Amino acid sequence: MPHVPESHRDLLDADVATLATVGPDGRPQLSEVWFLKGEDEERPVALSLSTARQKTKNLLHDPKCTLFVLDLAVPQRYLEIRGDAEIEPDDDYRFAEGVGRKYGANLRAFDGEGVTRVVVRIRAERINAIDMRR
Repeated sequence: MPHVPESHRDLLDADVATLATVGPDGRPQLSEVWFLKGEDEERPVALSLSTARQKTKNLLHDPKCTLFVLDLAVPQRYLEIRGDAEIEPDDDYRFAEGVGRKYGANLRAFDGEGVTRVVVRIRAERINAIDMRR
């Protein structure tokens, strides 16, 4: 099982990451996302996504994804988590509220009428922890 090495664990607390999903035309779609550190090694990150967004629709159609976390202070250093999205409803916004606490935001304010949220945990198939300074 891949894991995030100690040298890059701090990036799991970063402010933003780039989520790559597979769009309906088969091409990559990239989105900046907020995220939380995951609960275990197998699923090192978790996201709260709106069901109205294309990235969520992409993951429901094809769960393959990559989360890319760049160290903004040292851009030669980054973490790439490749895997499959595991998606579950967050109808009560319990997880979304946790994300909102990290970012000082009310995620409900971003969602329109009839829109719900899901929790997306990325089950890591491969983790690349890169530091090009070495």
